[in-house]
Amino acid sequence: MTQTSAPKNREPLPAGVWGVVATPFQGSTLDVDLDSLAELVEHYESIGTTGLTVLGVFGEAAALTADERRHVLETVVESTSLPLVVGVTALATRPAIEEVRAAQDIAGSRLAAVMVQANSAKAGTVIAHLEAINRATGANVVLQDYPLASGVGIATSALISVVTACDYVIAVKAEAPPTSVAIAELSAAVGVSIFGGLGGQGLLDELMAGAAGAMTGFSYPEALIACVRAWQKDGYEAAQRELLPYLPLINFEQQAKVALAIRKECLRERGLIKDSGVRAPAAGFPETLRNSMGTHLREAAVALDAAKSTAGSF
Repeated sequence: MTQTSAPKNREPLPAGVWGVVATPFQGSTLDVDLDSLAELVEHYESIGTTGLTVLGVFGEAAALTADERRHVLETVVESTSLPLVVGVTALATRPAIEEVRAAQDIAGSRLAAVMVQANSAKAGTVIAHLEAINRATGANVVLQDYPLASGVGIATSALISVVTACDYVIAVKAEAPPTSVAIAELSAAVGVSIFGGLGGQGLLDELMAGAAGAMTGFSYPEALIACVRAWQKDGYEAAQRELLPYLPLINFEQQAKVALAIRKECLRERGLIKDSGVRAPAAGFPETLRNSMGTHLREAAVALDAAKSTAGSF
């Protein structure tokens, strides 16, 4: 068996909410807006996220140049003290290794793990891919199962085989519906943290299935944090109360083909970024949805204000 630099006793990625950070762009040229990025990251830290996921699918990492990815990660490192999971866009092994090395050079000890997508339906192929990455870099891995982005479907049984074989995999991000089914099977079989994603749409069911929390983007991440904390302290009913007022907005943001643009426009409306532009191939925000977006945002703002007055500010 190939030897790796992985620790003998892995420590799972900490439970909670890992905010997936958007990459703000500005103007007609869609240049990266590092000032907005810094403000967004500072907001995430101020509300109590466990850590941040940078250069993920929601961060439009695949639409960034290598220099832009470097500037984004440098800005995040400078703007927060939170631990980081950095996304790897490449499905092929050699370019993935280069992305991991670049992340390590910038983030150093702040790098909790790199998020690597399952690149094959075959467990053996994924294991070989991860082995090569870990052998070359020593990095811990969050294994992402997100067929909508990667184009790769993998059975939960194969994911279990991969995690069992690779003791540097410290978490799985399960985003292949039905997520709660996969999370239940994974959490029963492997001793690592399992996170849901998809904007928190299935968060309550995922927590009941054994999820450690959420690793996702949502324009009101405060709601996800409150839900997970309530679950950890008091269980389902408390978690449901925290999340329920935000469910219409969560559902609204997760509309196929325009989810990214909707969420960035919601972030802009909240004043967390200055511009909501997205890069191709992502579709822009449909103006026909503006009225309904406004309704959902107003409802969410009322819920957040009520939560602050009841329990203190985040």
